[in-house]
Amino acid sequence: MKRVTRVQTGVRMEKRILKVLKMIAEHHEISLGDLLEGIVLHAFEGRCPFDDASLHMIAKMKEIFDLDLTAADSHLLSETDDMEL
Repeated sequence: MKRVTRVQTGVRMEKRILKVLKMIAEHHEISLGDLLEGIVLHAFEGRCPFDDASLHMIAKMKEIFDLDLTAADSHLLSETDDMEL
């Protein structure tokens, strides 16, 4: 185990992405913060953070939550008011 210092952060994220991330964290019985740290550490090394079984589950969760965004959309998102939904 490596000791780290964690800080509280308030990040804004697309609603459906967050729902899928919470389901992944719950499935692996880890916190959302631990999941995000793992994803980022893998990305920093150019590695995929998920195995085939997790990717299959993610695909199902994306369908359930109607998440149609892809990596190509990552820098093209604009925010809308919740009232417009």
